Amino acid sequence: MKVSTTKLDGVLIIEPKIFGDERGFFLETYHEERYHEAGIKAHFVQDNHSFSSQGVLRGLHFQKTKPQGKLVRVLAGEVYDVAVDINPDSKTFGEYVGVTLTGENHRQLYVPPGYAHGFCVVSETAHFLYKCTDFYDPSDEGGIIWNDPDVAIEWPITNPNLSGKDQVNQTLAAYAKELRS
Repeated sequence: MKVSTTKLDGVLIIEPKIFGDERGFFLETYHEERYHEAGIKAHFVQDNHSFSSQGVLRGLHFQKTKPQGKLVRVLAGEVYDVAVDINPDSKTFGEYVGVTLTGENHRQLYVPPGYAHGFCVVSETAHFLYKCTDFYDPSDEGGIIWNDPDVAIEWPITNPNLSGKDQVNQTLAAYAKELRS
């Protein structure tokens, strides 16, 4: 497997080795020892599967006191996946990494605990899978608005289909102010 670092500390792009022939292909989507060697020493406790249609944008989500690390990938379809540094003490605060994940390229993105995460569906539909390092707790969730001008994510869509909750997420500046008070 090929592991690439990004400008955000701990955020990694993983390209698994694919073994294919005329019958199809095989790949490992997770192997604890190999991922530990690559720097992902996380212990995963929950797997999730999301199905969405074109134009759906989910995010930017995080948990406030019990942050989740996520190892994400697409089983079928195409998404633009984003990790945002939401730590006001970080030198990359407010910066993001975006990567295209597809059922064909088999790329994965590792988003360590402490980052906001989101994705938008570019294809007609997409099956999005992710492993989490902590359990989801609805009472602990937070969100940053998808089009925060200070983060300035270059999404491949302009008029996303958002949940009611994601429509009212706060700005990163408001979140940072909340942390300081």
